[in-house]
Amino acid sequence: MNFKNVDNFSTKNAMIKNTKISNYCNFAIEQHHFIFMNSKPDFLIDIEKVVKEKAPNTFIPSFLVSYLRKIVHEKEINELLTTYSHQKNVDFLESAVKYFQVNVSIKNRENLPHDDKLYIFAGNHPLGGMDAIMTGSLLGREYDGKIRFMANDMLMFIEPLKDLFIPVNKVGSQGKNHVRELNDFFSSDCHLITYPAGKCSRKSNGKIQDEAWNKNFVVKAIQHQRDIVPIYFDGKNSNFFYNLANLRKFFHIKFNIEMLYLSDEMFKQKGKSFSLVIGEPIRWQTFDRSKTYGKWAQWVKEKVYALSEKTF
Repeated sequence: MNFKNVDNFSTKNAMIKNTKISNYCNFAIEQHHFIFMNSKPDFLIDIEKVVKEKAPNTFIPSFLVSYLRKIVHEKEINELLTTYSHQKNVDFLESAVKYFQVNVSIKNRENLPHDDKLYIFAGNHPLGGMDAIMTGSLLGREYDGKIRFMANDMLMFIEPLKDLFIPVNKVGSQGKNHVRELNDFFSSDCHLITYPAGKCSRKSNGKIQDEAWNKNFVVKAIQHQRDIVPIYFDGKNSNFFYNLANLRKFFHIKFNIEMLYLSDEMFKQKGKSFSLVIGEPIRWQTFDRSKTYGKWAQWVKEKVYALSEKTF
């Protein structure tokens, strides 16, 4: 037997399978984001319709549509949107907190600023959805609805929340329009909430933590003379989510398959309790030339995670 030919055959088969898997995952992730971007006018989600519109000439197995319905929680989300369709922004966030029966306590509330200045609240992003909902609910009520978020597309395109968010698209590209929206975001007359990692935390070496923080929030803090309030949210996703993310990395699959399950992870948080820790505001003048913007961003990140000791 020619083992060289066998090896070549096996390698080619593996490459073909990997390509098919990558294409399949890419399509599925596109559907996940497209679903939230194309809800019906009455705010309801119809996954089957979206899939057919997105890929009219492609055969999509019915089991895939059913599976997408399940992990996106189409029925439950439509129930939420229908029940609270008359509400929007912070009111909707508060109703969502009640719907999910979650509780969050604020620690170091005295650090919340109440003066005539506008602030940037920069925090870790352990959950990818529920943490934003609860943080927005609490800070939104604290500041009479004068808040805005930078968040992922999944939340941005839920109709009752669209006025609160500027999207961070982790799948597609972001062009000139996004740069303009970003500048408008930081020059608004609202307090701003941002998750500089740009995506939810992952688990590495047994530790759940954000990946490197983007420096933009430091740059914008200086440009717009906004002090930064570090906030730490205590929470975690399921082991399934982290294991899937690590498995994807192990096989060098660049598409974030785990993002498909963010909706499912959000529903897994139902009935749980969390903590939000408020740090002391950091003056924008702190970010001098002694460090690069990138290093200052990581410095703020360390300040945020140091607050985790306050959760006990």
